[in-house]
This record gives sequence, structure tokens and C-alpha cells, in this order.
Amino acid sequence: MPVTVRSFAKINLGLRIGPRRPDGFHQLLTIYQTIGLHDRISVGVGRGTGIEIRCSNPNVPTDQSNTCFRIVRLALDALKIKTRVVIDIEKRLPVQGGLGGASANAVATLLALERALKKSLPAAERLRIAAEVGSDLPLFLTGGAVLGLGRGEQVYPLPDFPATACVIITPQVGVSTPKAFAAWDRQSDQKPDRKSARKLTLPASSDRMVELGRELSSQLSESYSGAPFRRGRRENPLFELVRTGIQNDFEQVVFPEYPELSEVKHALERAGAKYASLSGSGSTVYGLFASKAAARLAAAKLRKQGWAAEATSTLTRRQYWSRIWV
Repeated sequence: MPVTVRSFAKINLGLRIGPRRPDGFHQLLTIYQTIGLHDRISVGVGRGTGIEIRCSNPNVPTDQSNTCFRIVRLALDALKIKTRVVIDIEKRLPVQGGLGGASANAVATLLALERALKKSLPAAERLRIAAEVGSDLPLFLTGGAVLGLGRGEQVYPLPDFPATACVIITPQVGVSTPKAFAAWDRQSDQKPDRKSARKLTLPASSDRMVELGRELSSQLSESYSGAPFRRGRRENPLFELVRTGIQNDFEQVVFPEYPELSEVKHALERAGAKYASLSGSGSTVYGLFASKAAARLAAAKLRKQGWAAEATSTLTRRQYWSRIWV
């Protein structure tokens, strides 16, 4: 029988872009946060060899370029197994939406494949394979709030924020991440003294970036002890964090190219979002709300205005892993 899993999305709580590295990637600093929106992935194994991908969405590739295909090939090689693998993708998340859909699909496929084969890769090998396939795959092997460094593939679990209501809007435009990075580079060449780039490059070595992550983790731990969040006690530390002024650098180059996305952010703020931001390079824009009721009301109001808004919630690490299996 095929093994079916939920493939949860992510948003970025701030995203700082550094200069291009010798390997062609950019140095990044971000906090990933998993949310409740998801695709469904089913993986079956049987006699023969080969990898088949099935998906009714024409925008999802079913050939070797698909992240699910690539991660299965690497996993089978690592496990030294030859078998036929069939992957069914029920696509609900937007393609090129900034929610990490393709990366989440790949990690969900890997987890389902292991269960279907009744074999498991060592955790370190899982992370190595995930990072080889794509920069933001490793975050989905962690879940919850995750610090992302390097090109995004160096992940460090952070103390979880309380589950927070949010509204997601994905306009019908596709933003190419490589093109967004290219636009950032062009703008950086014109403004070499960009403050955000200087700020990110202060920790020159990987060790310093790791230390920065530990300091951030410590600060969040002090802000939120882990006790259940209740009204009247301490403010949700996620709102405390976003109030410090975190931002997504991609907004500086994506919003001028796609003004509609800037309009979405303002619409979310007018609807009562405590914080609104582009996720990744877009095109998804999200807003964080004080309660589920406020998010539902805002989503309904925004849909009446013509936006494809959907209310959901962030997922803690425990929620992520308890809900992933169907």
C-alpha cells in the first residue's frame, strides 16, 4: 500500500540577503516557520526499477527536474536499493509561491519512501541528501521555528513560538527566485554600502554565524519560557520579534517589479495583520493575526475584495511532526 504524508509549507520571518559567495549562492539569514497549509504526497514501491511522478497540476514537472525525483534517486543510492517508486502529488500549494512547496514535497517524499521501504537513513545522511537537492529542504526535516544560515541549508531549531493565526494570499503571478536574486545583485552593485548587506556580513565565518544563531535562540528562550501562551500574560513573542523591525530584503526588488504584491501587503495590514511580509522571493504574502477569529474575519473580508485569501496557523515543531502522517 502507498504511504501518504502531508507536505507542509513554510513562511520566512525576515530574510537578509548577503553578497554572492564564491560558489554562486548568496549568504542568507532567515527564520523559517512551518504553517498548516499543505500538499499531500503518496509514495508506493514495487517490482522493477524507475521513478514515476504523477500530478494533475501542469505546472509541476514530472521528469528528472522534479525535486521528488532527485531526492528519491539519491536516497535509493544511499540505501543501495533498486526498486520501482511511484510518487503521487496532490498539489494544493502554489507553484513559485515562496512557501517552499517543491522542497517540502521532496522531504515528504523521502519520509514516505523510508516508511514504504521499512528502512531509514541516518539523520546526518538525510540532511546531506536534502541539502544537495535544495537550499531550503533541510528546514522540513526540522519543522517549527528554524534558523536558516549559509545559503539557507544550515538549519538550527529555535524555541517554538506559540501557534499563531495567519492569512496567506498568493496572487496569480510567479516570481522566479533566480531572477529576484539577479535583481538584488544589480541593485547592490548600484548601492555597495547597503546596510543590510553589511549587517549580514559582520560574522565573517561560519562559526560566527552559528554563534549568532545561538544568541538569537537564547534571546527567544528568555522572551518565551515555553509555557502555554494565554491572553493577559505575556505578549506572543512572535509579535515581539516582528516588532523589532525584521524584514524580507526581497521586497525591495520584487515589489517594484510586481506592484500587486505590495498592494496585498497593505491590504493585509488594513485588515488587521500585526505583521505582513513577502515569503521567500514570493509571490505569497502573509499576515500574522492576534487570534484565529481575527484571521478568519480578515480572510473573508479580503476574499470579498477579490484576493485569494486563506486563513491558517503556524505549526510548532510538535504539531508539525504529529500531523505529517495521514
